[in-house]
Amino acid sequence: TSANKVMRIVRALFEYAHGKYEDENGDPVFAHNPVKRLSHARAWFKETRRISFIKNSDLKQWYEAVDTGPQWLDTPDPVLICDYLKLILFTGLRRREAAGLRWDWIDFDQKTLALPDTKNGYPHNLPLSGYLYNLLKSREDNGSEFVFPGSGKTGHLEEPKKSVANIRSRSEIYFTIHDLRRTFITIAESLDIRDYTLKRLLNHRSSGDVTDGYIMSDVERLREPMEKISAFIQSTVN
Repeated sequence: TSANKVMRIVRALFEYAHGKYEDENGDPVFAHNPVKRLSHARAWFKETRRISFIKNSDLKQWYEAVDTGPQWLDTPDPVLICDYLKLILFTGLRRREAAGLRWDWIDFDQKTLALPDTKNGYPHNLPLSGYLYNLLKSREDNGSEFVFPGSGKTGHLEEPKKSVANIRSRSEIYFTIHDLRRTFITIAESLDIRDYTLKRLLNHRSSGDVTDGYIMSDVERLREPMEKISAFIQSTVN
């Protein structure tokens, strides 16, 4: 997979150079893109999409490790790390979206969360379940514009690799941060939440689905399924 990414970058560089640089006759200096040979020879590495998630049978054990993390995690702010992981599990947000979450994107009066800029370019609005409301309220007034502040250039939390590794060891369950999003999705599907509702919860867009462009989803319509997912997780881990 890493080799594929490198070759895509090299391919893009040659494409750029092909249009940018010319000789005295106006012909491209880089006439051929050598990376195209990979396609002709069908030599690209076959990538399989990761489908891992935390199983329901393992969720309680994982959650206990995270919930008790403030007592044993060796990091300057263990509560921040544990709250961050819980937030992703209960919202299905992407890890960077959660890490860069700002306080002015949260409306405690309306109990909503609004991300103005996301990976697919569309804003993402979510209702806060009771669990999420309490979680975020407990972090309020932390002296930062970010819910999860950090000491790096961005001002917010970067990927907590060391803490994740420690939680894997403590819980004896291997997981990645993105697995938490997949766990949220898996739980939602198991609860028979409608496809379009699930897509709105995850801010997924289908470019080839004409119907998708006509369906308007109010954030309040997502509140009941959001509470349903939250209640399932809580009943599983308690």
